[in-house]
Amino acid sequence: MKKIKNWMQLGVTSILAVGLLAACGTAEDTPEEATTGADDVEAEAGDEEKTVLVMGTSADYPPYESVDVTTGEIVGFDVDIAEYITSELGYELEIQDMDFNGIIPALQAGRVDFALSGMTPTEERKKSVDFSDVYYDAQNLVVFKEEDGLSSVEDLAGKTVGVQLASIQEEAAVELQEELDGLTIETRNRVPELVQELLAGRVDALIIEDTVAAGHLEANPGLVSFAIESEGETGSAIAFPKDSELTEPFNEKLQEMMEDGTMEELILKWFGGEEQ
Repeated sequence: MKKIKNWMQLGVTSILAVGLLAACGTAEDTPEEATTGADDVEAEAGDEEKTVLVMGTSADYPPYESVDVTTGEIVGFDVDIAEYITSELGYELEIQDMDFNGIIPALQAGRVDFALSGMTPTEERKKSVDFSDVYYDAQNLVVFKEEDGLSSVEDLAGKTVGVQLASIQEEAAVELQEELDGLTIETRNRVPELVQELLAGRVDALIIEDTVAAGHLEANPGLVSFAIESEGETGSAIAFPKDSELTEPFNEKLQEMMEDGTMEELILKWFGGEEQ
């Protein structure tokens, strides 16, 4: 600090002036002292490596992801994949549950680092986010009450069909709507909500992925199904914000899981049967 001459005539005014000069710093101050501040703190924080990755999902889609009623934790095929890959890459994993139609906006806004939620990499979605390679393939089913006796998609003419909002199944229903007279579409945020709508008679049928439908069919013996012929994109992939640096390393780990049998073990664990 600058020295103050002990001149009584300067009084309080000199003391205040010197204090201000010391607080502001001058060219005579040591460079290190003059430049140390918030900018340096921010730079240091920016240099720290990210240790936690946030995964977005819609935990209403067993066996891909659902809430364990005993523990309250989100579990499933997708969760096991995410835990394996993030661990292999040296990250901790945090999971955020949200409605399916909120996942892509969350990726775009940077609220989550990636998403695993049984999501099909359609061309429309690719305009908004990037995708990994497909890690599992499945098929859509039409689920309905056995007493209604439906046997083909043509029987959906004049019917009300329930689908999950913003899902690939909604896109399939829209395509059918263009072909079938009188087909009406009802959307809900969660698959269990759709099943309840069907059981209550508020919709005539549902379009659900086969692996997800299996549990609901088993739990409700009065429900049956038939498969829909698939056209266009199928399968599930991991979604990332555009140009994410995570896409390539995640793909590498997915490939390793395919080659070393890890993926097959998870498929057997969660779906039963053999890898498709």
